[in-house]
Amino acid sequence: MSQMAMTISLIIIILMLLLAGILAQHSIQRSGHARALRLLKQWLSPEQLACYERFAYFDVIGSHSGSVFRIRHGTQTNIEELNSAGEAVCRWCFGPVGYLAAGDVMLAQKIALETNEPGALSIANRLMGPHTCLRGMY
Repeated sequence: MSQMAMTISLIIIILMLLLAGILAQHSIQRSGHARALRLLKQWLSPEQLACYERFAYFDVIGSHSGSVFRIRHGTQTNIEELNSAGEAVCRWCFGPVGYLAAGDVMLAQKIALETNEPGALSIANRLMGPHTCLRGMY
């Protein structure tokens, strides 16, 4: 076998090992996301779960104001505050620090709004623009 053929063979082996590592890491990340979604679904009420499975969002009631917050599937700017007609009046963005699966972020947002709405909104970013919030900050 020539030196060139050996070099090419070695490069191919290295690339195959790198690809196998990347695919394994992707599989681990996917399983983490699946576990996060299973945990979220365990915490949702039957009504919230049905809504999430059909529309990829669920509604929660704020612990302080009684306002309805719609948590959409995602990790950033995925919370809408709804008025009494069910229309979005503003969007909120808050969540745990670090890269987490969407299911984990949405569960943290649900728990925060249902148990400590003023604390959650005090650290949240509010989307400005067409969905500007109609009421003041906490």
